[in-house]
Amino acid sequence: MPMYCNSLTNYSRLKTLEVKVGDLLLGNGHPIRVQTMTTTDTMDTLGTVEQSIRCIEAGAELVRITAPSKKEAENLKLIRDELRKRGYTTPLVADIHFTPNAAEIAARIVEKVRVNPGNYVDKKKFEFIDYTDADYLEEIERIRERFTPLVKICKEYGTAMRIGTNHGSLSDRIMSRYGDTPMGMVESAMEFLRIARDEQYHNIVLSMKSSNPQVMVQAYRLLVQTMQQEFSVCYPLHLGVTEAGDGEDGRIKSAIGIGTLLEDGIGDTIRVSLTEDPEFEVPVCRDIVSRYRSRAGQQHVVPPIEKLPYDPFNYKRRETVAVSNIGGKHVPVVVADLLDKTSIIASDLEVIGYRYDAALDKWNISDAAADFLYTGNKILDFNLPGTLKVLVDHATWMDAPDKEKYHPVFHLQEYTTIDKRSSSLNFLVLDISRHDQWESILQILADDPTIVACVESREVPSMMFVRRFIMEMLQRKISNPVVLCVETTNQSIDEQLIHFSTEAGALFLDGMGDGIWLWNHMKDVPEMRVSGRTYLEVKNNFQFLNNTAFSILQATRTRISKTEYISCPSCGRTLFDLQETTAKIRSYTHHLKGVKIAIMGCIVNGPGEMADADFGYVGSGPGKITLYKGKEVVKRNVDSEIAVSELIDLLKDNGAWIEPQS
Repeated sequence: MPMYCNSLTNYSRLKTLEVKVGDLLLGNGHPIRVQTMTTTDTMDTLGTVEQSIRCIEAGAELVRITAPSKKEAENLKLIRDELRKRGYTTPLVADIHFTPNAAEIAARIVEKVRVNPGNYVDKKKFEFIDYTDADYLEEIERIRERFTPLVKICKEYGTAMRIGTNHGSLSDRIMSRYGDTPMGMVESAMEFLRIARDEQYHNIVLSMKSSNPQVMVQAYRLLVQTMQQEFSVCYPLHLGVTEAGDGEDGRIKSAIGIGTLLEDGIGDTIRVSLTEDPEFEVPVCRDIVSRYRSRAGQQHVVPPIEKLPYDPFNYKRRETVAVSNIGGKHVPVVVADLLDKTSIIASDLEVIGYRYDAALDKWNISDAAADFLYTGNKILDFNLPGTLKVLVDHATWMDAPDKEKYHPVFHLQEYTTIDKRSSSLNFLVLDISRHDQWESILQILADDPTIVACVESREVPSMMFVRRFIMEMLQRKISNPVVLCVETTNQSIDEQLIHFSTEAGALFLDGMGDGIWLWNHMKDVPEMRVSGRTYLEVKNNFQFLNNTAFSILQATRTRISKTEYISCPSCGRTLFDLQETTAKIRSYTHHLKGVKIAIMGCIVNGPGEMADADFGYVGSGPGKITLYKGKEVVKRNVDSEIAVSELIDLLKDNGAWIEPQS
């Protein structure tokens, strides 16, 4: 199977063409560039300038500004001139959606334009059209006629271009032939890229954005493979998970999508799309990029692989035997770690999803309740919830009164020297950094179907070590379940979320995990505040780790435990306060497990880019909201003051509403 990157076992940046954006160079081994997008009205010249400066001073190397029509495109000159007057030379990018005329104006003013091939020429009506080959070629010629003038202007003015595909805004033509697929996303961009190449224009960056990290990662991989096969070169790649949302969920979803690709050397510039002020996106970008600055040129001892034992372009979960409720057809489990607590009482379990009602003598169990609890050497002296099992060190397990409720945890040396084990479920914690131990480890796993392998690597790049070890299990058809163990020593919340999400999320996206166990051994969690709001509302570090584990599973679509919000990051087109509205909708609907709600600032980002949402709340005019069920308009021009209650009524009418528990 063709590779989509230089190496899966030794970190190496993918070789791409060099692109010049003003004085900034990206691709061709240059540093991974960080960018963001303004949220001000583009016609507010000073407001946009001031916000751009805040982004630049936070570390943005490119600033994108929306230009939905000719008047905004023309106003880019005033914005550019004022920034240059103040001494800021950071390249500006014009964001174009439906208006080729605006793109042609902007390309003469700013250093880069972004076009969306799904709606630059085509109009999306959600219609299926059965094209003949001749009809399809005729459509391509129509695109060529409309797109070529922009290409020639960019070539004349030295302007760079991003051909930016969005999963949710594929044209009806692409949808009719390729469906709602990563391959459809790739072909949407390739049509435009071929036209540009025919004009000998190569100052191009590409992107494949989706709100679903799994779709996003597969699309970028396919794009790299397609460019290599067709052109024998790759153009630089702009990475991003669109409409990621806010707070910890937005950071987790972004880190999973972006980090999975950066781990394999794919990506030349990134943007984290958060429903927050844009200057708060930049530090998250910088934290993600900083993980890779020291890796270039380092040689690692991860054994090479000649043939992949899995398909990186199509999700399939690794086949495993079920050991108790782990592996097989079971959803991935979450292991909570209370090792650092000196003593544990019933109320301590509330932070991992279990609340004890003393009056009724029963446990209330949340959808984000951990499946296993590691206590080290502590036996609990209270009755446990029926769904919770306890992991303890082997010596403690020997004295445990209930061998059905308690299960032993071994390290490798312990396992090889101790004969007394559980007859049904044993946890073996493995640091697989040393390849010379793999043979004996793999033999142990092959010989004992009661083992759940808890796999970690203390070497960098740890994800590559773990992935390569699981590949070896696949090749040898060793089917023990694998719990992915990830530890971080980072101090900031952002850095921890990024580390956990990248290391574990990348593996879940390729179907390689049956559970997750996170470690950081911190006593307190620093409060995460963005734009004056507290997003991380947790009682302590144990709750933070438990929430993060479930959020990673949610973002990788491997276990759904809560409502999912697809929320755009706001821009100059936004018709209401996205941050405030998102928080309000979340406060009413956060208990609706598995329901996907899109909150879009304008009609541009509405019916298309909310992709696979079940329900949509979309700005359609000043103070007006249009509500969607899937891609179907249900109510138009609802007054924004009553729109949230109308959304709740829509949920009720479609059987998606349940009353929240008090």
